[in-house]
Amino acid sequence: MEDKRNEILRLKKEKNTVIMAHYYVEDEVQEIADYVGDSYYLSEMATKAEADTIVLCGVSFMGESAKLLNPEKKVLLPDESADCPMAHMASVEKIEEVRLKYKEDVAVVCYVNSTAELKSHSDVCVTSSNALKVVKALPNPVIYFIPDKHLGSWIAAQLPEKTFIFNEGGCPIHTMLTAEHIMEAKGRYPGAEVLVHPECQAEVSRLADYVGSTSGIIDYATTSDGKEFIIGTELGVMYELKKRNPDKVFYAVKENQICADMKKITLDKVLSVLQGAGEGVVMSEDFLEKAHTPLKRMLELSR
Repeated sequence: MEDKRNEILRLKKEKNTVIMAHYYVEDEVQEIADYVGDSYYLSEMATKAEADTIVLCGVSFMGESAKLLNPEKKVLLPDESADCPMAHMASVEKIEEVRLKYKEDVAVVCYVNSTAELKSHSDVCVTSSNALKVVKALPNPVIYFIPDKHLGSWIAAQLPEKTFIFNEGGCPIHTMLTAEHIMEAKGRYPGAEVLVHPECQAEVSRLADYVGSTSGIIDYATTSDGKEFIIGTELGVMYELKKRNPDKVFYAVKENQICADMKKITLDKVLSVLQGAGEGVVMSEDFLEKAHTPLKRMLELSR
């Protein structure tokens, strides 16, 4: 294991590479990354990367986003088959249908957990960290929120002045959690605070002490006076939670809160992609420009 890590560090330096990892990948991968964070943080760090190559340890839409924000850099994915089901849960046809009906009144707001194709037909991207701020700043009275209806509904509840149209999409890991699961967990750990992701169903969010992005959950647990927490998101986040809070205890709502695609990213695959000579994520120049615009607007509106 140590030899593997040392070889990754050697190749990273030799090839002027930066390694970025999402909180949901394996602990050992987070440990060797230069930057670890949620989708917003990784998007922001991608714009500041000075290396020639980015190794993005996450699912495919994250690699696409890194390439869109850094068209001149090589972006490598340790496993190109690692995907996000929700990223495909909207359609260009529906976007065009909504635009035709609402004209300039509507803004198509695309959660960053989506394909580059969907981004290229949207007005602005958002992450769970900045969605409220970005949508609030938009002048449009109507919001078509894709692809996640649960995050969209959570934002809509805080912005009653806007009309929302929702898309039938959602993260399988978060939407499998129910109010019953939360109540059962509260019964097992009566002194623990409940922290959940806004990709969860509304019935789950209503029972939580805190609803927020992955980084928000980590920050809340770190600054809270509480000592026990029930976590309602993908369990890869436990690595950072425990690292920052060795004196606190964290419980899963359910033990199967695991994204199989995120877990495809292993230390062996990081080493392999660094050893290889692949060209990485490739997009046409025209497509890069179209899909980059909503990401750029997101970063501008969230600052």
